Amino acid sequence: MPTQAELTPGMQSFLKEAVHGELATLMPDGSPQVTHVWLDTDGKHILVNTGTDHQKTSNVRRDPRVAIDVHDATARRLAHIRGRVIEVTSTGADEHIDELAKKYLGTERYPWPRPGEQRVILTIQPQRIYAIGVDGDTWPRPDA
Repeated sequence: MPTQAELTPGMQSFLKEAVHGELATLMPDGSPQVTHVWLDTDGKHILVNTGTDHQKTSNVRRDPRVAIDVHDATARRLAHIRGRVIEVTSTGADEHIDELAKKYLGTERYPWPRPGEQRVILTIQPQRIYAIGVDGDTWPRPDA
């Protein structure tokens, strides 16, 4: 059974910022597929908002294993996270993408909806987290 990693208060705060995120999923042939994503958290899980017709959505419906690389603009605070998508839901997804647009773009609404697009939220249970500079530690170390 996969292990579960807890999001520390520092990691929760980090994910609430407009941090850069790259989500890796697995293609049907097992090759990796990586895409830039906006990130959020509910305090326990990592949340990614995407369209139902995007490759990452198809990939996680077939194989829920994912990896996420997260970093701030300077890459002095970063995290590498492995986990599993435990839910794909459209409930609240339209409101959520507007919240993310406000966080990342400073706009009230997501500016790029496509006609007929259906949004979903991918809920990711972290299983392993390696972080630097997120919980009060610094990188590079001052003595380095």
